[in-house]
Amino acid sequence: MEPHRPRHPALLALAGLLSLAVGIGIGRFAYTPILPYMSAGLDLAKSEAGLIASANYLGYLVGALAAAWRAVPGDTRFWLFGALAVSGLSTGAMAFTTSLGAFLVLRFVGGAAGALVMVLASSLVMDRLAAAGRDGWAAVMYAGVGSGIAISSLAVPAAASGESDWQSPWFFSGALCLALSIPVALLLPRPRAPAQAARRVRTDTGDGGLLRLIVAYGLVGFGYVITATFVADMVRADPVLQPAEHWVWLCVGLTAAPSVALWGWAGRRWGNERAFAIGCLVEAVGVALSVLGGGIWLILLASGLLGGTFVGLTAIGLIEARHRSGGDPRRNLALMTAAWGLGQMVGPTLAGVLFDSLGSYVVPSLLATAALAVAAALAASLSLRPRAA
Repeated sequence: MEPHRPRHPALLALAGLLSLAVGIGIGRFAYTPILPYMSAGLDLAKSEAGLIASANYLGYLVGALAAAWRAVPGDTRFWLFGALAVSGLSTGAMAFTTSLGAFLVLRFVGGAAGALVMVLASSLVMDRLAAAGRDGWAAVMYAGVGSGIAISSLAVPAAASGESDWQSPWFFSGALCLALSIPVALLLPRPRAPAQAARRVRTDTGDGGLLRLIVAYGLVGFGYVITATFVADMVRADPVLQPAEHWVWLCVGLTAAPSVALWGWAGRRWGNERAFAIGCLVEAVGVALSVLGGGIWLILLASGLLGGTFVGLTAIGLIEARHRSGGDPRRNLALMTAAWGLGQMVGPTLAGVLFDSLGSYVVPSLLATAALAVAAALAASLSLRPRAA
């Protein structure tokens, strides 16, 4: 007998949306619009800025590996709510220090919390949606990343009192995270035990398809993150592009939010693997345009192509990993998240070091473009799932 009355899929998806908006959209990505303010106020070298970003992504990697290593004890919802709280507190605490070491620790902690939010929210919400036969609502949940990015793009300049005021945006972003976490507790019911969930999933066929998917996912993590970390800083540094500084990140967020539905439709029509490959190629064009295009409209196009793909790729990659899992999918979801975390951990530090050596983001961005092309080839090589006639 079912111990809890099923929650409407829209409410479950909204709980997932708010979780990802907090843990990923704001908790992780608020750093991008705040970085120009930190650079002005603290005179950060690009290598230091990249190191701070990589600390967050290292935390994301560690958090994902921890989630993959063993199941969390007790109520999974409790751990999700705790991760949301840690994400908000570590984000807000960035306002109260000027130490590089403290920045690294706080961003590491925030990254680990974000990974737990991604894994636990994805597992809890997708499990309930699948049990209700309403998998399509997952697109709403993953729109939380883009929604959080859009919120941070508006909140950061609104909170800053000047071009070098970086403390106020961090404090305000942390407060937003905590405020948006509150409804999650009301919207997300206790999950069913895995044995009670009527899921129809397939296991991996043993042909290495899941491994190739994980590697491709990690390459996308590297491919998107250099532009996603430094695009606002790129724009502020170029007098021609400066008028677009506050628009590029908003453009990323506004295109990211509906992108999950778009790529979800593409996955249903063409197969997740083929849609993933096409998305990688589109994103590669955006990353290349961010450093080769020149002009405000081209940087906005690059931002739109980035936002319109990377969150959608996150979603269909995790959905496909779940389809390739038997029983509880949490471990494979965590391994996917860990691969993404490894890729995005390397990107910012590499880009910062190369910038300090070469004075440009062109080389690291082209390396990211190449990684996306390889990811596309790997995804295209995967066998498509059989579809009903």
